[in-house]
Amino acid sequence: MPFVELFVPKGSLDQEHREKIGGQLVSEVMIAEGAPDTEAARSISWLVVNEIDAWFVGGRQLPAGEKPKYVVRVGVPAGSINDDKRRNIVRRVTRVLADADVDPGRFTQATAAWVHIDEIPEGNWGAGGEIVRIEDIAAMVTSG
Repeated sequence: MPFVELFVPKGSLDQEHREKIGGQLVSEVMIAEGAPDTEAARSISWLVVNEIDAWFVGGRQLPAGEKPKYVVRVGVPAGSINDDKRRNIVRRVTRVLADADVDPGRFTQATAAWVHIDEIPEGNWGAGGEIVRIEDIAAMVTSG
C-alpha cells in the first residue's frame, strides 16, 4: 500500500511523460514491496504529482529549460519492507524516471533524482476515520 509523491519543477513534464511516469511508478513500487496484484491493493496505492514553482540547488534557482530534478517520496507502513525491498524500490523508481527522460544516463548520478522512503510508524496511518494497522492492510489487499 504505497503512497507515492512525485516532486518535479513546474512545467518540466509534458502530458505524455506525466502519464508514462504516473502509470508506472506505483505499480513498480508495489512490485518491489511484494504487494499482491489485486484490485484492493491497487485501489489503496496512490500517486500524486507536485509541480514546484521554485526549485533551488545550492542556493541557485534552476533556470527554465534545465533538465528537471526529481524527488520521489514513497510512504509505506513501518515493518512492511526490509533493506532488499528498499533497494528494489529505489532502483525501480529511478528506472521509471530514466525511461521517461531524454537523457536516461544522467540518472546514474545523485544529482538527477532522489528517492525518499518514509516508513509510517504503526498506528500513524488512518483511513475511513480509523487507525489502520499493517494487519488490516494485509487483510484488505488479500481479500476478494
